[in-house]
Amino acid sequence: MKKLAICIPTYNEKENIERLVKAIEDVVVDIQISTTIIIIDDNSPDGTGKIADKLVERIKGNNFKIEVIHRKGKLGLASAYINAFKKAVSKNYDYILSMDADFSHKPEYIPEFIKLIEEYDLVIGSRNVKGGKVENWNLLRKFISKGGSLYSRIILGVNIKDFTGGFNMFRRQVLEDINLDSIKSEGYSFQIEMKYRTVKKGFKIIETPIIFPDREYGKAKMNKKIFFEAMIRVWQLRFSGTK
Repeated sequence: MKKLAICIPTYNEKENIERLVKAIEDVVVDIQISTTIIIIDDNSPDGTGKIADKLVERIKGNNFKIEVIHRKGKLGLASAYINAFKKAVSKNYDYILSMDADFSHKPEYIPEFIKLIEEYDLVIGSRNVKGGKVENWNLLRKFISKGGSLYSRIILGVNIKDFTGGFNMFRRQVLEDINLDSIKSEGYSFQIEMKYRTVKKGFKIIETPIIFPDREYGKAKMNKKIFFEAMIRVWQLRFSGTK
């Protein structure tokens, strides 16, 4: 049986994490795949990490389980994903999915991702291809998201419509080959760099449409610093390559 690791960074997601785990369990229960959710909690003040620990004790199925990585503080999205990716690679998971904890990435798309990953090396949940869209965003957020992807596509010369999205499924070999230790990006630029490295290594990529609703609970983590860091990092990737 194939093995899937779902990597979910959390910071103050107490309203979402238990519901999300249940929603994921509901969609993978009928799929012949062994699933582990890896929650990476950055010492959330709201107690998200403690809720995650209780889920570990409560959910102990043969083909569905939870693992939690507790970190000492808010160390950033990229390092959270890299910690989880390394854990998944070391345990020989076949497929590794990154997703947010706030239901912007709908669990209902996971079966389609699993179907596509049989043929492709990276499946991107895309808001910017036909059939994809965002819901309940203001014009500024739409401009930042779509503009960031267009900006990256032009500068890097890679035809990916949704460069900045974080709902992505990788084959293990991709994460083994792109040198996770050398990635220095954060936020949006981390998502851009992961996709760019995957393309440069010659892996097969597909974008599948997703509807991306705004979160119902908690606060968005995007800020100006993350946005401008991404704009600069794209140029660094363009001229320095992916070593």
